[in-house]
This record gives sequence, structure tokens and C-alpha cells, in this order.
Amino acid sequence: MPAPEPLSLADRIAINDLLARYAWALDTGDVDAFVACFTPTAVVVEEVFEEPDRWEGAAGIRALAEHFRTVPNFPGRQHHVSQTIVEGHSERCSSRSFVFVTECRGEPPYVIRFAGYYDDRLVKSADRWFFEQRIIRLWDGEVLSRFPGHSGKRVARKRPPELAVKKP
Repeated sequence: MPAPEPLSLADRIAINDLLARYAWALDTGDVDAFVACFTPTAVVVEEVFEEPDRWEGAAGIRALAEHFRTVPNFPGRQHHVSQTIVEGHSERCSSRSFVFVTECRGEPPYVIRFAGYYDDRLVKSADRWFFEQRIIRLWDGEVLSRFPGHSGKRVARKRPPELAVKKP
């Protein structure tokens, strides 16, 4: 079996489109489009609050999208993704991106609700890229471990009551 090709410019553009489709789907409440960004066996881990949340498979990913779609103060949030680093080849890769979330409600100035980063594993299937795994992290912990006074340990946020995950 021949080795996979390096990532092409077309792959990089398609990966960028995937990152954008995810944000647009989440921020507009389009659950089906959100689920379509992932493989059927994908995993999303939110390492943000005291206890990380884990969403597995298509049903879990759908539950994640439905969770945020029904949070009363979620409409108006925008996920901004930048500084994406992609490494891998034409069949599988990893990416790491900065992310911050604004809340655009009422008159400016708007609020920044989240600052962190995504660690992703991506796979290509039928000429399209999908998330196989997405880990959502705050801008703390290991990414700051090279700075004096930073241990590299994760500092979890207290979960706001409106973001309490309803378990079945």
C-alpha cells in the first residue's frame, strides 16, 4: 500500500471550511449540519469545567448540539477560530486552533465568553474532511507551562448553571 500523499492546498482549504462549518452550525443552531462535521464514531471532550464533558458517536454529538441549542443565553454567541496549525497527510491529520467566543447581544461592547483552543484529529473520507476527535480546552494548563509560575495544570472553570448538562 503506497504512503499517503502530503496535505495539499485543497486539503488545507477543505479543513479550514470544516472549522468554519462547525462554528456556523453551532452558532446558528443547525444541529444536522453540526453532526455532519463529525465521523459516526467521533468524540468531543470539553475540558473546560470542573468535570470534563465527553460526547461520543453521532448520538452524543447530536446531544451536544441540542444542549447548546437549548441553552437560553446561547443565541448571539459566535465562535472565532484562528491560528490553525495542521500536520499530517492527505488521509489523516491533527490541527490545533485558537478559539474565542463572543456574545453579541444588545448594544456593544460585546462580551468575550471563552478563550481557549481546539485540539483536533481529522480524517478524510469520500474526499471530505471530518472531525474524529475534538478536545476543547481553556487557555491555561500545558500551553502555558513554559512560563514562570505556570505549573501546566488545568484550571477548570466553575460551570454556570445555564450550561448544566442534562444527563438522560
